[in-house]
Amino acid sequence: MQGLVLAVMAYSIWGIFPLFFSYLNHVSPVEVLSHRIIWSLVATLTLGLILQRGRLLVRALQDRKTLVWLGVSSLLIAVNWLVYIWAVGQHRVLEASLGYFIMPVVSLLMGRLILKESLHPLQGWAGVLAAMAVLWELWSFGALPWVGVVLAFAFAFYGLVRKVHPIDGLNGLTIETLWLLPFALGFVAWQTLTADSQMGFGLNNSTTLLLVFSGFLTALPLVLFAMATSRINLSIVGFIMYINPTIQFLIGVFVLNEHFPPERMLTFILVWIALFLFVAGLWQQIRRSQPQNPS
Repeated sequence: MQGLVLAVMAYSIWGIFPLFFSYLNHVSPVEVLSHRIIWSLVATLTLGLILQRGRLLVRALQDRKTLVWLGVSSLLIAVNWLVYIWAVGQHRVLEASLGYFIMPVVSLLMGRLILKESLHPLQGWAGVLAAMAVLWELWSFGALPWVGVVLAFAFAFYGLVRKVHPIDGLNGLTIETLWLLPFALGFVAWQTLTADSQMGFGLNNSTTLLLVFSGFLTALPLVLFAMATSRINLSIVGFIMYINPTIQFLIGVFVLNEHFPPERMLTFILVWIALFLFVAGLWQQIRRSQPQNPS
């Protein structure tokens, strides 16, 4: 029960990210990203010391292969973060939530095509319906929902890299932010030295605190998620993950009052049916893998 509560807390925090970043719409997305990187590193290093993860971090830093692949994953997560922050600022939270709805299906298909993992027929149909949803969006609006597509693929590839080269979430994020730190500090320094730049950091107390807190808000659900996965079945954690895009969807429609044309409803209906098939296929795979009790 404790693990379930921790998982719900982690995904709920991720779900309210649109609301949090909407208060930073007056700050450029690149500056928000830069401070998120800087303060995430401060947060993960602090939590690492508290949780006594220092030895694991040093060991990971000495592994050249791990460092290289975490450099790749750092670029993927930076793309994900930047596009997400930009989407919130442009009032495109619904597109962002769409990306996180289809991301598990994209990950599933990547696992089948790249890692040759087994795929339940229902999950194959889930992939077909998710592709149909994207094609419907393209046909009905004349443009790809590129925000959702980029978020889904960037995070799916990120998950693929972290699956092939596993490392605990806290130290993984620490090293990723270390990779990104020179770029973040470089941008902040350039902003500081440019006379006509409009920095959000230092503009007022609330903006400065929000930029600092963005790093700690990034690290907190990661720690809760890691604690949850050590206590409950991973399949349950995977199912609960849909709390995140669901909360984002509700915030986009009912809190941020984003435009929701009728055509887009069909997109989400197709995606929700795909998710139902995805979960049904996952459930059947779990039942088959469990040992049968003798009669």
